[in-house]
Parts: sequence; structure tokens; C-alpha cells
Amino acid sequence: MSTSPAYGPAPTATVIRYTRRVARQGFVIGGILMAMGVLFVILAVVIMAGLNGNDPEPAGLASLFFATIGYSGYKVFRSALAIRPFAVSVDGTGLWLRNSAGQNVIRWDSLAGVAVHWSETDRGVRQYSIELCPNGPIDRDDPVLWGLVRDDEPIRPGLPRLRYRFATTGRYARYREPMVEAIRQHAPHLWLGETQREPGHCGSPDHEGHRERTAATVR
Repeated sequence: MSTSPAYGPAPTATVIRYTRRVARQGFVIGGILMAMGVLFVILAVVIMAGLNGNDPEPAGLASLFFATIGYSGYKVFRSALAIRPFAVSVDGTGLWLRNSAGQNVIRWDSLAGVAVHWSETDRGVRQYSIELCPNGPIDRDDPVLWGLVRDDEPIRPGLPRLRYRFATTGRYARYREPMVEAIRQHAPHLWLGETQREPGHCGSPDHEGHRERTAATVR
């Protein structure tokens, strides 16, 4: 599971483009900010050149300061463009993840079980995650999959602590049911049901550890 296969999900796979909505919002916000930046540049030129019928005013340079908002919009737009192709695909082989690092698959035959875990915040809001538990060791620093890896107590005795976790909360909550339905369709023998966990169970990827472990391979 440490290298991305040359092939991909089946044509009949269930494809969940979980970043499309976020990307669409980024396009809108980025576009608006870039347009505002262009307007401030035009305003600066008009004031400094006296094209508005008044004497040229060096104060028009102040408008260039606000024009930097256009660059912020460009960065937002570029980020949205980068994440738009991200997707999860589910087929008979396994669960495929596509992100900026490429594409890789968590194969069904490498898993011991799949479950949904949930917990409640102090405000009573439920947080859900889809847990994919391997039946053996995994590469915690796989270029594509490392962000899903969590170190947690095994669901069953004898299984490794490292497993994959999809947090499906907040803006991603709407994708939980389609993912669970697709998983149960293609791998019903792995389904372990739902379990309540301690508050804040979703956790975060081990960013610092990943940087330290992969430092020697990054130039």
C-alpha cells in the first residue's frame, strides 16, 4: 500500500468528490477578491494620472495597498483549483483516494474491518469518522494516504494500532452516508457497525512526525 498503482478505480466505482463544494466557494471568493484588486489598481491609476478630471494626486498610491487583496484572491482561487480534483472512489478492489500527491488504494483484502465511530462535543454536536482497520502493518508515511493514518487502540485484539480514519464532520458530513453505503455494498463482510467514542476522538494527522520521518527523503 506504500506505492500508488498505475491503474485506478473501476468505471463503475462510486465516486465522491468531497472537495468540490469547498472548491466552488473558493472560486467565488477568489474571483471576487481578484476583481476588487483590479478595481483598486484602476482607481490608483485614475487618481495618480488625474484621469478623473482633478490634478494628479500621489495619494492614489494608497489604493495600491488595497490592491494587494487581489493577490490574496489569486491564492484562494489557485488553492481551490488544486483541491477540486480530490476524490474518494469505492469499488470492488477497495477505497481509492486521490489528492495532490497522487492516487492510492486501501484494498479490502488488506483490512480486518470497517466501522463508523462517533463522539459528542461539550455542545452536544456529534463528530463522525469512518475507521478502516488493517489486518497488518501499514506505511504511515505513504505520500497519498498518510493524512488518514491514526495511532489508536485496535478495534479488535491482535490488530495493529495504526489505521485509516476519514473524519466526516462539518462541511464533509454530507458525504458520510454515501461513503458508508458504498463500502457496505462492496465489502459487507468487513462492516463492524457504529460505536460511540470519547469526545474529540477524530484527532489530527501526525504532521510533525511525518515531517521528521520523511525529512531524509525530501530535498
